[in-house]
Amino acid sequence: MTRYIALLFFSLLTSCTNYGQLTYITRLPKKLSENSGMVVGKDSTIWMINDSGGADKIYQTNFKGKLLKEFEVKNARNKDWEELAMDKEGNLYIGDTGNNNNKRKDLVVYKIPDPNKEKGDKIEAESIEFSFPEQKKYPPKKSKHLYDTEAIFYAKDSLYLITKNRSHPFKGEALIYRIPAKKGNYKATFLGTFIPCTEFSVCKITAADISPDGKTIALLGYGKLWLFTNFELSEFFKGELRTIDLGIRTQLESIAFLNNRTLLLSDEQLKHRGRNLYSYSF
Repeated sequence: MTRYIALLFFSLLTSCTNYGQLTYITRLPKKLSENSGMVVGKDSTIWMINDSGGADKIYQTNFKGKLLKEFEVKNARNKDWEELAMDKEGNLYIGDTGNNNNKRKDLVVYKIPDPNKEKGDKIEAESIEFSFPEQKKYPPKKSKHLYDTEAIFYAKDSLYLITKNRSHPFKGEALIYRIPAKKGNYKATFLGTFIPCTEFSVCKITAADISPDGKTIALLGYGKLWLFTNFELSEFFKGELRTIDLGIRTQLESIAFLNNRTLLLSDEQLKHRGRNLYSYSF
């Protein structure tokens, strides 16, 4: 009876919670309390990572919130994993690019093979190391804290990086870069800038993805969504822009296209809120 009452209470609490324009799908496993990136696998499961302090692992879950599998990523260290991207062959790209204080000189994206084809519980990674040529000091002065990166997507043999503005005073500017999606050490190519908005609490870019047909790019913030269409890839930020207030103010950290018109989103757990998987259709 006690268990039944607890489940009933949780059900009522969930039904009364305001998720804004998002549709609640499920609560994620406890091991993903600090989820920071996700992709949708070809088998309609989800691969996710945690950010700094988390294990050097990727996790597979389903749409019911059940943890299905986890892999230890060899030759990699979770200093601050912030994003997960996937290419057409199913290879995953883990962005160890969190850089809150703009001090890091060891930014790297780890490339791992399609985990659906791997056996055992370990998976090998190779390193795509890079730096931002425009950053001259580590750290720069606070007005130039522009080099934290939590948003990465894959397109046409390249990785596109969108930085998270941590400057003071805050002006909202995000920098757009590109690096090759293969092992090596690179200076990131600067493509341009984008100002999503200027409200500090919601205008920092935390995740990105591109639709399966390559026609829509989605950027996520703490409560807002920016959709780009009708663009040239190297200048996607000059395309047609639609800004959406999601009506929710949780720590949204992950986004992935389920199909060309539906997005999956997730947030980190903060006290008793978050650690949820949502959908949004447009």
